[in-house]
Amino acid sequence: MFAGVHAVRSVEPTGRTRWEVHHGCWAGGCPLLHLSFDEYAHDEDHFYADSGSVAVSADGKLVWAHVRGPLGGDGDKEDDQELWVVLDATNGRVVGRVNTMTVASGSEHTPHPDPTQMGLSVGEGEEGSPALWGRWDGQQLTVEQIGIEQVLLAASPSGRHLLTVDVGQWSLCIHRVEDGSEIRELDAADTVPAHPRNTGEDRVYWDYDAAFVDEDTVVAGTSECDARHGSVRHWLVDVQGMTLRGEICYPAPVSGPARAAGGGMWYTISGDGTSVHLWELAKDI
Repeated sequence: MFAGVHAVRSVEPTGRTRWEVHHGCWAGGCPLLHLSFDEYAHDEDHFYADSGSVAVSADGKLVWAHVRGPLGGDGDKEDDQELWVVLDATNGRVVGRVNTMTVASGSEHTPHPDPTQMGLSVGEGEEGSPALWGRWDGQQLTVEQIGIEQVLLAASPSGRHLLTVDVGQWSLCIHRVEDGSEIRELDAADTVPAHPRNTGEDRVYWDYDAAFVDEDTVVAGTSECDARHGSVRHWLVDVQGMTLRGEICYPAPVSGPARAAGGGMWYTISGDGTSVHLWELAKDI
């Protein structure tokens, strides 16, 4: 599944396109509803277009997409509002839609174990970063805002809790899914020791990625702020008390943040970008 400048596209493993849903162009003030990449392949303004995102529901039956309007089937509407749409994964049929009331430079979906729920973090540059939570009841898509300066990181295995970080990357926060309310938080500056090579001039802050290992445990990193000092660090966080259990000791050097892989595992990407490393906690942890 791909989110592009002008369309959401479903592709077979062979590379054959199954279906496409065309939408308004993400490039600046471009008013056109493009039918193909060839229409703007050599236009420099489209090289740096804003972007939406797409995700597949837990059961594989729905596709959630953040796009710019209008949609291809909207006729002559000149509506360039941003939309969050729910599509039938088999054929791309639009079954639900809502105006996000956002002005995105980019976005990212956060899957939930319940296929009828999904999270969406929208980056608006200096304007803010609204975190949205969507619910599809089979007839209507409804959306609530969890925060205006929050980034969704992950949903717990049970689906009862969400993990976020503020845009300043100061604190990890646990929220209830049912109402989005914040339960507990963990501030990096107060709890994470400075990198051994940090002379004290740089603050410690959380990554924009993290992973639930189980309902009570999160792997969170400080790799972005650590990288300038050498080796990066990841941490085990106890969700119940939002306390730091300690630094993770890997059998080999890692790079970048910890990202959710499901099934109690997480993954990292090698520094050269050529390999993915899958991790799980040792049984005696």
